Amino acid sequence: MKVITICGSLKYKDEMMKVAQKLSLEGNCVLTPVYPVGDKKPSEEELKILKEAHFKRIEMSDEIFILNIDGYVGDSTKLEIEYAEKLGKGIKYHSRS
Repeated sequence: MKVITICGSLKYKDEMMKVAQKLSLEGNCVLTPVYPVGDKKPSEEELKILKEAHFKRIEMSDEIFILNIDGYVGDSTKLEIEYAEKLGKGIKYHSRS
């Protein structure tokens, strides 16, 4: 069983959850970003906490799984890829176009 963190734009959260389910049913332990809920926008401090938590997920993972839907990889995801590379983590990509 691998521990896999999913990374990608939150605008694709529905696709992210489908991929998380698929990877989980294949016997993996899947970690996902925390999605904002409700109408309240997270504060800068809350965003910082969420970002730190997501980087901790990457540290705990064997690999990261990048959703690059329609070829899109945003700045935050690029930082996550760089961090995973620095830690020697595996990196896989899921594309849909």
